[in-house]
Amino acid sequence: MGTFARSWSLTKASWGVLREDKELVALPAISAVASLVFVTPFFAIAALTASTNQASTSASSSSSSGDIALGIPGYIALFMAYLVVAYITIFFQSALILAANERMTGGNPTLKSALRGAWSNAGHILPWAIISATVSIALQAMQERAGFIGKIVIGLVGVAWTLVTMLVLPILVIEHVGVKEALTRSGAAFKRTWGENVVGNGAIGLISMLAMFAGALVCMGLILIGVSTGVWPVGLLGAILMVVWIILVSVFSTALSGVFRTALYRYAMFGESSSGFSQDLIEHAFKPKKLGKGSIA
Repeated sequence: MGTFARSWSLTKASWGVLREDKELVALPAISAVASLVFVTPFFAIAALTASTNQASTSASSSSSSGDIALGIPGYIALFMAYLVVAYITIFFQSALILAANERMTGGNPTLKSALRGAWSNAGHILPWAIISATVSIALQAMQERAGFIGKIVIGLVGVAWTLVTMLVLPILVIEHVGVKEALTRSGAAFKRTWGENVVGNGAIGLISMLAMFAGALVCMGLILIGVSTGVWPVGLLGAILMVVWIILVSVFSTALSGVFRTALYRYAMFGESSSGFSQDLIEHAFKPKKLGKGSIA
């Protein structure tokens, strides 16, 4: 099975599981809205802090009147905003993973049961949210200050971190272990079971990107027609449809990824295929690295 064919099969299998509980697609959407609502006050605090600092700086020194400085309260607000987004995202990912796991073990999850399960882990996932936010901020800060080669290296470190920690959340919320143990087991499971090279650099991501691009082309056509003919409602409709399409694809992609991650967790930990996934498909979701003739094992 080729890379694209496997990507398509993984997407269909994930959707086959998610199709049993369509209401769970709402979880990523709720997550996005909640993040926007709860993060806004922190950005407002940062903005107000920046304005205050700018005013005080202008009064004391005319040479720095154009500078905008956040100050300690502003930086704290930005960190809290990042942490809030990380926590909300992880919370709703937990709900999706728990629901998918319930379906794969013969249960019949609902949106209510998924949220109830995530709420029961509300305190348990907080340390992981703090770690995730801190690592993300640190990598981003280093990348902004690094040169061209440094940006590439730090980007690769970020990819490696994502791969090694891919199963941390399922282990945390399903098995209720500590973050340290979850990190250790996630890294060991990835190395032991699938090797190093992810097929297609994200099977579901590839399909989602193609779907997003195809929809965007159609919408761009409407926008161009509206602009060229002067029929602005057509162009406006195209712009609105593009935004809606991108949001929908992103929501479905996130939901599909949560289902697939849960299936991989069950195979890695218990050696079993899950509903909608054949054993062969799961085993070949990741392929081992092939060594060339001149490579050193």
